[in-house]
Amino acid sequence: MMKMRLIFPLLSLVLLLSACSSSNYNYNNPNLLNVSVYFNINIDLPQFTPLKFPLNPVFVDGYGNGGVIIVNTGSGHFIAYDAADPNHPVENCSTLIIDGIEGVCQCEDHNTYNLISGTAIENKSGGEEFEYSMKPYQVIDNGNGNLTVKN
Repeated sequence: MMKMRLIFPLLSLVLLLSACSSSNYNYNNPNLLNVSVYFNINIDLPQFTPLKFPLNPVFVDGYGNGGVIIVNTGSGHFIAYDAADPNHPVENCSTLIIDGIEGVCQCEDHNTYNLISGTAIENKSGGEEFEYSMKPYQVIDNGNGNLTVKN
């Protein structure tokens, strides 16, 4: 009976620990390459000034699969996503164009994504279901208007 009292808490602990996710998020999407992303920006520079205000996305070219979109979500929190449409292979038309707080694919499908949550907006994308959300990147606020974006 004593062994049963020990086994249940240990089994519960093992299940709990195995269910917790790691900080090394693995985004397995066959449409996008797992490219290394690491760059710094300063929001005091004119091209990044919109990031001083909530809900103003900024596109940064030259990183990720199709560039990176960074958004100030308010309260000093920033998020970043790969600007390539995650639901079809990378093409010239698959880089998302910023439209308010939405990203719109320029290919025939015109897939539309919410730039705050990274999820597809199905009613604006022909009602189809999507397998993948936008690929997220980590944003670190280093203070003094300096941000680091990385994966």
